[in-house]
Amino acid sequence: MGCNRNCGLLTGAVIGAVLAIFGGVLIPVGDYLIGKAIKKEAVISNGTIAFENWLVPGSSVYREFWVFHVQNPSEVLEQGARPKLEQRGPYTYRVRYLPKENITENSDGTISYMLPNVARFEPDMSVGSENDTITCLNLAVVYNGTFDGLYKVYTGKEDIKKTAIIESYKNKRNLSYWEGHCDLVNGTDGASFPPFVKKDEVLRFFSSDICRSIYGVFQGKQEVKGISLYRFAVPREAFASPTEVGDNYCFCTDEVISQNCTLAGVLDISACKAGRPVFISLPHFLHASDSILHNVEGLSPNEKEHETYLDIEPITGFTLQFAKRLQVNLLVRPAPKIEALSKVKKPYVFPILWLNESAVIGDDKAEMFRNKVTGRVQMLSVLQLALMIAGSVLFLAFMGSFFICRSKKLK
Repeated sequence: MGCNRNCGLLTGAVIGAVLAIFGGVLIPVGDYLIGKAIKKEAVISNGTIAFENWLVPGSSVYREFWVFHVQNPSEVLEQGARPKLEQRGPYTYRVRYLPKENITENSDGTISYMLPNVARFEPDMSVGSENDTITCLNLAVVYNGTFDGLYKVYTGKEDIKKTAIIESYKNKRNLSYWEGHCDLVNGTDGASFPPFVKKDEVLRFFSSDICRSIYGVFQGKQEVKGISLYRFAVPREAFASPTEVGDNYCFCTDEVISQNCTLAGVLDISACKAGRPVFISLPHFLHASDSILHNVEGLSPNEKEHETYLDIEPITGFTLQFAKRLQVNLLVRPAPKIEALSKVKKPYVFPILWLNESAVIGDDKAEMFRNKVTGRVQMLSVLQLALMIAGSVLFLAFMGSFFICRSKKLK
């Protein structure tokens, strides 16, 4: 009888241990099953969740413009004084609301497409009309009704780790704007990344707006509409001078303007703008050298308002919230034969406007994510914890009973 009772106690202990162990292995098994399902849905192929989100944004994308109004134009023109700037805006446009066009699935595991560049003015989200008068340098910014591409990206069918990675842009792997590795088209277009994103990854993406590939590093966790996201932000090092970050040497194209490649924070993109002296920076010259910022008055760089970031759902790799911020500038040089530039004392970068292109996942798409992705993972985590706790309690209870019974028998 005692033996039977001891066997029963041991059996209970074994059951408890098995429950605890099963709880421990449940997540890897569940991860495998969910991972398999995610891999299937993450492939960019007609009928998958990834294709639906890839074809047209699941949320409204807005591009806000702030234009720098020159408050002292007479002093600038007649005396070569520092421009006193006042930002005016936002002037808001809805963009990227049309589906991708010329979609072609290729036999090599890639898919090709064009991005329509369309913009619709949103007066209710703007401070004024498109007819407002602002004093600034003349810069024609026209992209409405054009196309960006041809893009060719990997679908992930043959290698899930390549999902959404750009294979070529305009049928080339490089841009013909820069020297060395700076000229390569790296990463995705930023709308999504390969699934199962890790915090220690460097996420690379290409932006035709700045004519280069760039990258983001993990900054922290965010929660948007009940979905846990990883925030990857473009770091200061991406626009650092080559004297600080050696890999940036090939973005230095003019040693005179850059003071022997020692200045940080601005990027000469004239090579991809038909030779126009266009320079790109972060808004208000965030992370730029002090000498660049102090050539004008009225700017106040603020990391929270002016940085670029992507908030990514790590399991699927989808970007569910983002803010892409950049500033358009013109290089002003002394030109004695041109009246408007005859008083310019030295070359400097003149801010024209800055923009914020941003979006957040819509309510319907957020509910879909919670139901099909995050909800299942959370349920699995709760089940694992419950099994491990129950197993541990049973194991301890039965082992305790066993030793109590044994001590009484010995007495």
